[in-house]
Amino acid sequence: MAVSMRPTSRKRWYNDLFFIKRRPIFRGLNIEWEQPADEDAYQKLIQQAGLPDLEIVAEFPECDVVLGEPRIIRERLPQLPNVKWIQSMYAGVEALMDPSLRRDYVLTNARGVFGELMSEYVFGYMLAHEKKIFERFKAQQAKNWDRFESGLLRGKTLGLLGVGSIGAHLAGTAKHFGMTVWGYTRGSERSKQVDRYFHPSPQASPGGRGGIIEFANGLDYLVVVLPRTKDTDRIVNADLLDALPPHAILINVGRGNAVDESALVEALEEGRIAGAVLDVTEKEPLPEDHPFWTTPNLLLTFHTSAMSYPEDITRLFVENYRRYIEGKPLKFRVDFERGY
Repeated sequence: MAVSMRPTSRKRWYNDLFFIKRRPIFRGLNIEWEQPADEDAYQKLIQQAGLPDLEIVAEFPECDVVLGEPRIIRERLPQLPNVKWIQSMYAGVEALMDPSLRRDYVLTNARGVFGELMSEYVFGYMLAHEKKIFERFKAQQAKNWDRFESGLLRGKTLGLLGVGSIGAHLAGTAKHFGMTVWGYTRGSERSKQVDRYFHPSPQASPGGRGGIIEFANGLDYLVVVLPRTKDTDRIVNADLLDALPPHAILINVGRGNAVDESALVEALEEGRIAGAVLDVTEKEPLPEDHPFWTTPNLLLTFHTSAMSYPEDITRLFVENYRRYIEGKPLKFRVDFERGY
């Protein structure tokens, strides 16, 4: 049957969590969302999907399926004794990775829906840099007819620190601009759009592959697309920043823990790299006394590079739900040990 509310219960929302149940096995889904306008959007989209035996419910204990924001789900876990599958609305699921939390359910995250959004963001700022958009605006304000030359993305080298689904999409977009793409991963080499891969290694290895310092040498743009794990903590450190050419631009759209913030401030203040664009920081919201607010050549965008839109997340949930009721493996299952 189509998704529906039980006539005797009133819909209740719990900030980015949406409960639904499935009959006759009595599965429930709960969606909590911080944007009030999206509440009805999720319900409408799920209803339109016509998923069999699914019902939105308000009671936590009845649910065996949850769709929501990881931070809120973490708070509700003790109230969800029957949950078997949780679908995160976000790619990042670090709120559920604490070893002290229960792990007796399947966790899937949002992948394959942010690549296009991230590409718009990353290449928007790369193009703004090459075409000197901000400089031209300042010239306009100063009434200065300055025809200084623009740069090109063509022929530049883009380094992707992390080549998952988002990194692969960025690599494909880079090819449209005629860029060379390098990728740094733990070992995978799935994207054919990457011209050269690098992996963790203390020194250059056979086949032209080397470690992260060799990866950083010669990059025009370094884009960080990494999840938050213990292995990614401050991977962009002083040594890596020093290995970048002075004209390089750092863009972080992954997680804030990946960047050594003190080292970045120092590199920018001393002009050792040309600039940085940070959509994420170690602490969010950023404290008012943080040096990033006044660091030269640093742009902050407050974790807005790729929002979770109801139509994208619902499409992912619907596909996984059909696999769930058919007993098939779910897409984008999270490895609790790896953290992604």
